Amino acid sequence: VQLVESGVGLGQPGGSLRRSCAASGSVFSITTMRWYRQDQGKQREVVAIISSSGNTNYADSVKGRFTISRDNAKNTVFLQMNSLKPEDTAVYYCNAMARESYWGQGTQVTVSS
Repeated sequence: VQLVESGVGLGQPGGSLRRSCAASGSVFSITTMRWYRQDQGKQREVVAIISSSGNTNYADSVKGRFTISRDNAKNTVFLQMNSLKPEDTAVYYCNAMARESYWGQGTQVTVSS
């Protein structure tokens, strides 16, 4: 499984950004997909989770502001980020669970005025 992330990386406080993660390869084996983020000097943390059936869970820090969704026909998972805060600044990673865990390349998100 290969994961390629995309999306604009610079946003303003209170604004919105959207991240995409397109999967290719053995996509039929993918079950749960997650978005993680990692800020400098901090541990990588899970931001949002979506199961193969569409059930979702969020970190408390983003609940009510971020929305994870997936388009199984296009093998793509999305992260809609609203009401951005400076503390959302981090490298964001897409993760897919199949026979093993797969990671995207990571993309920088910076929230600054």
